[in-house]
Amino acid sequence: MATNALSGTSLSMRSLTSQTQAFTSLSGQRSGLISSFGRKNVSFNSQPRQIRLQISCAAKADTVDKVCEIVKKQLAVAEGETVTAESTFQKLGADSLDTVEIVMALEEAFGIAIEEESAQTITTVQQAADLIEDIIDKKSS
Repeated sequence: MATNALSGTSLSMRSLTSQTQAFTSLSGQRSGLISSFGRKNVSFNSQPRQIRLQISCAAKADTVDKVCEIVKKQLAVAEGETVTAESTFQKLGADSLDTVEIVMALEEAFGIAIEEESAQTITTVQQAADLIEDIIDKKSS
């Protein structure tokens, strides 16, 4: 069993096997070296870094809107009910046949062909829109 934990600039490592037992702990500002009875050495460099996360959707808003409209039509969604990018086909009441019909309608509307393997992975409007954009991008390049 081996466990490692890194918090800030502190590292602790514990290694327990049938032949050796070792516990090494090290804290430092920039870098360090860990030795476990001289058998294995691990070096690391810990510098403060700012982490910036960015989430972007591949599909354009127009594509998502068009997919929403097609899904609403195929599933006969009531007027007051909203279909968004996060909507899942299952929560909208689609069964496997409905999903096949949605895929066929999407293929017709966008002039594309969706492989069966890819079609089986679609569970949300956003996934469908992203897949359509990917296929259109590949088709145009």
